[in-house]
Amino acid sequence: MERRKLIRSMALGMGGLMLAPEVLKATPNKVKDVLTVAHITDVHIREDLNAPERFKKSLKQIITRHKPDFFLNGGDSIYDASYSHVKRERVTALWDIWDDCIATISNKYEVYSCIGNHDPWWAAPAKDDNMYGIPYVVQRLKIPERYYSIQKGKWHFIVLDGNNKGITLDDEQYKWLEDKLQQVPSDEFVVLMSHYPLLGATIQFEGGGHGDFKKLKNLFYKQKSKVRLFLSGHNHLLDETIYNNVRYCCNGAMSGFWWEPGNKESAGPSFFQETAPGYAILKLNPNGTLENKYYPHGF
Repeated sequence: MERRKLIRSMALGMGGLMLAPEVLKATPNKVKDVLTVAHITDVHIREDLNAPERFKKSLKQIITRHKPDFFLNGGDSIYDASYSHVKRERVTALWDIWDDCIATISNKYEVYSCIGNHDPWWAAPAKDDNMYGIPYVVQRLKIPERYYSIQKGKWHFIVLDGNNKGITLDDEQYKWLEDKLQQVPSDEFVVLMSHYPLLGATIQFEGGGHGDFKKLKNLFYKQKSKVRLFLSGHNHLLDETIYNNVRYCCNGAMSGFWWEPGNKESAGPSFFQETAPGYAILKLNPNGTLENKYYPHGF
């Protein structure tokens, strides 16, 4: 009797071993077609402090270590065009440095950018100057409009322009966003990106948040099955807040302390307060789950 039980047990065990590869083959991976996205923001590229080479090394690190599908650039791409003393030659020179750096990846990777407050040149001699304001930044960043959307698989990426009075969306843009969210199918998901944070601790420390945060929060709640992530920069600090199942991730600056060594509040070299210079890597799953992980680049 014991021998029969043993033989039966062995047979079942062998059957299990024989079936294991077929079972594995028949069981699909729970998460397929994961999107890997690099979020860089507040590059503030400049000619000094070896910033161009440090930025290029950071881009190479992102590609080598993380193999992203594409890049999201959160704005403030150049060091500064927004102050009244900035001259035309300076603006042109900074954008030329940006072009040179981004050319190291743009032949292989798509880069989708939004506009930061330091990108537009407001000191042009006239408003009809071809370098004045936001339209010139749209041209230099090679983006379709000041706000726009793209789709990758089941994920929709909506890029916003908060460069209006009080850091808000203008009425035209808000209506566009409202319609866009409505059009997203119920089984697909949305990532929004603005240069400015919407909710989070960094706004308590540094300000700089969206003035229309309640209006946008209410809109997102209406589309709560779709809206999953709001990405930002601007404050050079790392922060994540979850509210109504939406993650608000303010990621640290690529430039840290504007590529400078730092000050007495810096926790390390080029840190802005406690946040090291770096970038974030997003993992976006087709079931709507996601990961936002920040990596100091060390350059």
